[in-house]
Amino acid sequence: MRKADISRQTTETNIEVTFNLEEDRQPKIDTGIGFFDHMLTLFASHGRFGLTVTCDGDLYVDDHHTVEDTGIVLGQAFRKAIGTKEGIRRYATAFTPMDESLSVVSVDISGRPFLHFNADIPVEKVGKFDTQLVEEFFRAFVNHSMITLHINVQYGTNGHHMIESIFKGFGRALSQASKIDGDRKGVPSTKGML
Repeated sequence: MRKADISRQTTETNIEVTFNLEEDRQPKIDTGIGFFDHMLTLFASHGRFGLTVTCDGDLYVDDHHTVEDTGIVLGQAFRKAIGTKEGIRRYATAFTPMDESLSVVSVDISGRPFLHFNADIPVEKVGKFDTQLVEEFFRAFVNHSMITLHINVQYGTNGHHMIESIFKGFGRALSQASKIDGDRKGVPSTKGML
């Protein structure tokens, strides 16, 4: 089973994650940040992942450490869960509408970390959540999962909808890219490794 349990404790956060690529079950997310919990729930639900996240962070400072460190641990958990990458599809793109917003999220499980983030979110906050932290989360995830990720919000006017579209699309694309292709043998690379 492609599953990983990762814990990370620093002076700023204490995080525990279980990431299961093959178990579609109700996510259990508790970071102390309501909007972020909602986005991670959408990510896991639309990706059909088994995901449990708990984080006790220094929210009295702000949300930054909790969001970034959660991205780090989730990325590490995905990298461990994906294993050897033998037989995976590797690539996927998801077009995801959310009312007036549309995102395009493309994933390459490449072994090379790269993030392209193009989202002109028109507000600084959604509720109490700092929208700058969306890019920080994805940068942390990419750097620790060793994937290539391109996020482009084509258009939108509502910050909540735009971010929701991104997280749903990320779940869908990551799920498709990490699926085992029954017709493929070995690692999907002419180099013989990823």
